[in-house]
Amino acid sequence: MQKQYRLKDRRDFARVYRHGRSAANRQLVLYVFHRPEVERFRVGISASKKIGNAVVRNRMRRLIKEIMRLQAGKIIDHVDLVFIVRNGATEMDYEQLRKSVHHVCKRASVYR
Repeated sequence: MQKQYRLKDRRDFARVYRHGRSAANRQLVLYVFHRPEVERFRVGISASKKIGNAVVRNRMRRLIKEIMRLQAGKIIDHVDLVFIVRNGATEMDYEQLRKSVHHVCKRASVYR
């Protein structure tokens, strides 16, 4: 995922949590915050130590980043997205996780 699509600053995460709306399923929670000053969408991923060690957390981050990179043309602009990985996502393979990300994005109305 390219740098302009990343959400890294702690203040940005806090703003999305505080003012954004959320959608969830058993594997993921997605917070969405509309920001007119951002030209494209930005994605941040939060994976707690509760879901596993660093290998597991980083794998979840890499998979979700790749899924979002491939879906970039379908995502609306001017929005910050924060995914929170739940414990159920760790046992999923790529295709199941892709369907779960698609489901939660559809529930949050972030597709064009």
